[in-house]
Amino acid sequence: MAKKIAKRVAKTREGIDFDKQFDLAEAIALLKERASAKFDETIEVSMNLGVDPRHADQMVRGVVNLPNGTGRTVRVAVFARGDKADEAKAAGADIVGAEDLVEIVQKGEINFDRCIATPDMMPLVGRLGKVLGPRGMMPNPKVGTVTVDVAGAVKASKGGAVEFRVEKAGIIHAGVGKVSFDAKALEENVKAFADAVIKAKPTGAKGNYVKRVALSSTMGPGLKLDVASVTAA
Repeated sequence: MAKKIAKRVAKTREGIDFDKQFDLAEAIALLKERASAKFDETIEVSMNLGVDPRHADQMVRGVVNLPNGTGRTVRVAVFARGDKADEAKAAGADIVGAEDLVEIVQKGEINFDRCIATPDMMPLVGRLGKVLGPRGMMPNPKVGTVTVDVAGAVKASKGGAVEFRVEKAGIIHAGVGKVSFDAKALEENVKAFADAVIKAKPTGAKGNYVKRVALSSTMGPGLKLDVASVTAA
């Protein structure tokens, strides 16, 4: 089985000039053409930024609503009580709770992909920092996951909201759609993501902010992109 997968992956790389910087539209067409998995592969964008996230004034973090969604089913948990809990359920939240949900998460049962909380719940949710923090799932007002508008946050999460946060090496990456998406939809999603990252440029970033951008699919090759083709309006 492993040999079959390796052979399939090798075939997707045949004849590609990996030193070339591809135009965004060209890269999308190539990844769609070379997709060979038996499932709908995810298209992922990776951006290498000129920042050192060890410094607080060079941290890059935010959220973007992709115009064409992610193609992924997102399970949402909401920490809320009373009317806000009812609002969250009505908006389509998969799990809603307070102390009971804290207990479930403390046991390591993370049956959700995104976590939202009302501000009054944060003293309680704060106890889960060691569990949710390393997974990048801790609710944060900067990315709209600590809010009184739980219904709006749930709908955004379900509809294509993507959180991003720069890693130690200065890299940000995220899934921006599926191979089955129309090429134009993928192009719009990639540009929307890049635009959000550019707008999130921190005050401490000096020199060249967006150094490199690459596009890949789950089983396909990673292609270097012409930065201008991604950042152009």
